[in-house]
Amino acid sequence: MQEESGTTEDGAQERFIGPLPREGSIGCTHDYVSQSYSYSSVLSKSETGYVGLVNQAMTCYLNSLLQTLFMTPEFRNALYKWEFEESEEDPERSIPYQLQRLFVLLQTSKKRAIETTDVTRSFGWDSSEAWQQHDVQELCRVMFDALEQKWKQTEQADLINQLYQGKLKDYVRCLECGYEGWRIDTYLDIPLVIRPYGSSQAFASVEEALHAFIQPEILDGPNQYFCERCKKKCDARKGLRFLHFPYLLTLQLKRFDFDYTTMHRIKLNDRMTFPEELDMSVFIDVEDEKSPQTESCTDSGAENEGSCHSDQMSNDFSNDDGVDEGICLESNSAAERISKAGSEKSSLLYELFSVMVHSGSAAGGHYYACIKSFSDDQWYSFNDQHVSKITQEDIKKTYGGSSGSRGYYSSAFASSTNAYMLIYRLKDPARNAKFLEAHEYPEHIKQLVQKERELEEQEKRQREIERNTCKIKLFCMHPTKQIMMENKLEVHKDRTLKEAVEIAYKLMDLEEAVPLSCCRLVKYDEFHDYLERSYEGEEDTPMGLLLGGVKSTYMFDLLLETRRPDQVFQCYKPGEVMVKVHVVDLKTESVAPPISVRAYLNQTVSEFKQLISKATHLPAETMRVVLERCYNDLRLLNVSSKTLKAEGFFRSNKVFIESSECSDRHVTYTDSQLWKLLDRHANTIRLYVSLPEQAPGSQLRRALYQKSAGAAGNLEEPCERVKGPVGNMKSVEAILEESTEKLKSLSLQQQQQQEGDNGDSSKSTEASDFENIESPLNEIDSSASAENRELDNQIQISDPENLQSEERSDSDVNNDRSTSSVDSDILSSSHSSDTLCNVDNAPLPLANGLDSHSITSSRRSKANQGKKETWDTAEEDSGTDSEYDESGKSRGEAQYMYFKSEPYTAEEGSGEGQKWLMVHVDKRITLSAFKQHLEPFVGVPSSHFKVFRVYASNQEFESVRLNETLSSFSDDNKITIRLGRALKKGEYRVKVYQLLVNEPEPCKFLLDAVFAKGMTVRQSKEELLPQLREQCGLDLTIDRFRLRKKTWKNPGTVFLDYHIYEEDINISSNWEVFLEILDGVEKMKSMSQLAVLSRRWRPSEMKLDSFQEVVLESSSVEELKEKLSEISGIPLENIEFAKGRGTFPCDISILEIHQDLDWNPKVSTLNVWPLYICDDGAVIFYRDKTEELMELTDEQRNELMKKESSRLQKTGHRVTYSPRKEKALKIYLDGAPNKDLTQD
Repeated sequence: MQEESGTTEDGAQERFIGPLPREGSIGCTHDYVSQSYSYSSVLSKSETGYVGLVNQAMTCYLNSLLQTLFMTPEFRNALYKWEFEESEEDPERSIPYQLQRLFVLLQTSKKRAIETTDVTRSFGWDSSEAWQQHDVQELCRVMFDALEQKWKQTEQADLINQLYQGKLKDYVRCLECGYEGWRIDTYLDIPLVIRPYGSSQAFASVEEALHAFIQPEILDGPNQYFCERCKKKCDARKGLRFLHFPYLLTLQLKRFDFDYTTMHRIKLNDRMTFPEELDMSVFIDVEDEKSPQTESCTDSGAENEGSCHSDQMSNDFSNDDGVDEGICLESNSAAERISKAGSEKSSLLYELFSVMVHSGSAAGGHYYACIKSFSDDQWYSFNDQHVSKITQEDIKKTYGGSSGSRGYYSSAFASSTNAYMLIYRLKDPARNAKFLEAHEYPEHIKQLVQKERELEEQEKRQREIERNTCKIKLFCMHPTKQIMMENKLEVHKDRTLKEAVEIAYKLMDLEEAVPLSCCRLVKYDEFHDYLERSYEGEEDTPMGLLLGGVKSTYMFDLLLETRRPDQVFQCYKPGEVMVKVHVVDLKTESVAPPISVRAYLNQTVSEFKQLISKATHLPAETMRVVLERCYNDLRLLNVSSKTLKAEGFFRSNKVFIESSECSDRHVTYTDSQLWKLLDRHANTIRLYVSLPEQAPGSQLRRALYQKSAGAAGNLEEPCERVKGPVGNMKSVEAILEESTEKLKSLSLQQQQQQEGDNGDSSKSTEASDFENIESPLNEIDSSASAENRELDNQIQISDPENLQSEERSDSDVNNDRSTSSVDSDILSSSHSSDTLCNVDNAPLPLANGLDSHSITSSRRSKANQGKKETWDTAEEDSGTDSEYDESGKSRGEAQYMYFKSEPYTAEEGSGEGQKWLMVHVDKRITLSAFKQHLEPFVGVPSSHFKVFRVYASNQEFESVRLNETLSSFSDDNKITIRLGRALKKGEYRVKVYQLLVNEPEPCKFLLDAVFAKGMTVRQSKEELLPQLREQCGLDLTIDRFRLRKKTWKNPGTVFLDYHIYEEDINISSNWEVFLEILDGVEKMKSMSQLAVLSRRWRPSEMKLDSFQEVVLESSSVEELKEKLSEISGIPLENIEFAKGRGTFPCDISILEIHQDLDWNPKVSTLNVWPLYICDDGAVIFYRDKTEELMELTDEQRNELMKKESSRLQKTGHRVTYSPRKEKALKIYLDGAPNKDLTQD
């Protein structure tokens, strides 16, 4: 069962027997686990002298049983006498041995609570079993079975039977001749019902429930008993009689039941009292032994034999293995048996010593045990790790009893605390044992006690060491590999700094990289990458003193710093700040990797420049210093007298310096090339772009698009056309710049054309040359074929002269594409196409040494081969040119949107033939501009491909807001480009499924389509026609199919051709719709009509006909019957119908349909209870009421049952309520289970 938290202080537990959960709670397993094993709670033993058990997760039921067995003298003593032979079995898999160890620890440990993991491991359980919910009675049976198996051929082989097994007689007596048939059953516990079946009144006491248990029932009517003597069916009396009670009597109170009204498991919290002393002599009937007319008989012939007690008897009652049904009564004379039974009656007084309590509800709860010690006759509560004294009054509180009505919620989910299992011991001074004293232990137990004490002392010493060990994060930059390594340094607080360095040196495995003398430990802040201080002269200081004592967590880290043999360690003093200095080169437009400099906050900017000058050997007089305080905050330090603290320096800082004597120094900072370079540096991110795979015909289409976009057919051709002396000197960079401007012009023309296009389709068919080369793009979006035609139209219109005047072969087109100046494939490895608009004609290489929110230096060091770089300029409106915003940037200046790409080889598994681009881009660029930059690589206009962002879990989400920037993207994000027209405002992507009402799988996905607001249903059907033909092979006419609403798997409203989306039909993103192919003319003409799906049931043949649609003009039941009569030929007065249940197609077993459905409801219209048929798509079963149900033989019924079970399991339509399957409790005697064999 699920666990409930129950933790209190010892003082408060004196009268506490278990947790009282909040009303309505289901069990706070996570709270319980979090409280159950605190470090302090297991160190000190309870003041009661008893040791608790730690709850692994949901093992409170196990703890209750283990404590009860431990507190049973006869069981504990017998267990101690058994000796484990290590040569015969692995001790970890021996259940008796692990129980021995546990009992020894419970008896000798000084802890408050001990673990049970070794015991459960011997059961063959893994850690997941600790989270399974079971009940204590189930565990008791399984554990006893396992012990019996392990104890075979030992002195303890019959221990369980001797202590817990009783016998009873299951009899049937003929009321005509007195003949009695019987069998003897054994039991380990007696299950007592709380409330009789069908009754609302519970039994008041255990005694009353025991009397009801043996109360016989009369077998009459259809349940008559076939008497062997009378040779006919006769009335008979059937019942149970106790023959023998065990030494330890176990009573299970069956508090869990099933409510067939609510179809939920419930807990019965009714009050049931139980005595401290129970006299069982009244339940042995001595007179029964005098009956001569008895015979062992197990087959009574009664139709429902066993029905009376089948809900009460446990599984052990039918387990008569090894029990001779006649031995107990036939071995002695009748007089001897009567004498023996009479003497047994006089000595059947039992005393209660264990009450296992369940606190909670049927949905979850917690077990604990109230146990009476036979040593001091005191009651104790064993609630997992908590053990406390309780009184007899606390035992009475477990009788149960809940107030208020027992409705659905009170019985299924109301929590209560009451007894679940009772264990009594026979009061017999001759047999009642006491616990073995220490001097009485067998030798092997004495050795085990000594062994466990030594282990506990060792654990205690280890805990002491742990309490004195400093554990802190350790970092080290490997001197040769240049990678930052991380580990955890564990060092005793009394170890010196010198010894700690040796430990860290070995921990980081630096023996072959650097001598020990070249290493030291320094105080380090990994978050800010800041060296706080070094420890000069403190080599002999204990680490506990240096680190401020032993703590669970430290607010700082340690760095194992290394140096070359010719270097000297720098002294780091508290109060210094770390500055990472990046040198900027305006000529090469590069940013160097950082060097570290330490400064003081009270230093002036002038002094700081001198410090940097010494470190970099650059002149301080011409030095410009820029501080990056945070993202996009680049502050020029131009006031020499200001201190670093006043300028905003902190622990760890980043500055950029530039010391050239170029004219850029005299330009306003925000207009300078330095600021633009740093601004670009701060905002550039790296993205990996996956391009669409090349589909047949797509290369041709892309080449045509590139030609229409102004791409050059040959690199040499544009150079020849340029007039003037520099014509032959024109560079690739200039060609790319020109082609980019043409690309922008093309996009503008396309937008203007789309705005002015009134839907004239004549232009799209003028160029017949291109009808022969049309081929669908290879894409996931299945609406692409129509979009391809639109793309072809745009290509033809954008450059009609070239398209009409030139005819090319495939080789010409391919050659044209291979040399296009805007295609990434043609970029020469000997050229770099880096250009910067409005700044300089010189190319600008990408900067080195970028920080965490831009590009790292390792990226910029790559060769600039096959790259394309452009800058977009966007002028912003501004009132005056002299105004600046808070960051120091001019509000009216041009912002440069940087874009640079290069081919990239993806890792294995990315798909053969798939192209990748590595793109460096300014993240302030809009998605629209980003897509325009990708057009040459994708080969289609930006409106015809979509951008998907790929997250860590490989989930893809489409980016659709064109005006948003890439600011939400970060370094190394992956992007997937998919062909397909991007949605415009008012458009929705719709998933189209085919409805196949008579197929095993009635719902089949066809394609994705785009529907627009204001579009009629007929217009959407027209757009679907070519897509259905090309992608699905469905050659339909517009009147041969309909669209209808789809709600999960259920067909709904039929959409009429004149319906308008967003006006008559609500539509949303990721909408789904059914497409249904019609057999004939569409019958649905009006919204007042109602379309239902009918299916005839033929009981004489035990089969269902196919679905037939019935269109009604109204919701009249009479009209429905008339229509059904027309299509079936059944007379109107013989028509019976029923509404299908569940989701479409409302499948039901043919063995159940005739009785289970609500046939012929007494209603006149369909839109009222219990039918509620108000929309199209309802399923109606109908039949001829005069048709008789086919009589099946047992063989036919079994065969049909198998077929129907297999069919319904495949379709999955049978299941309407599916709770989590409860896993059977098992103990594996041969170790861990074979997962392949034990999976449910």
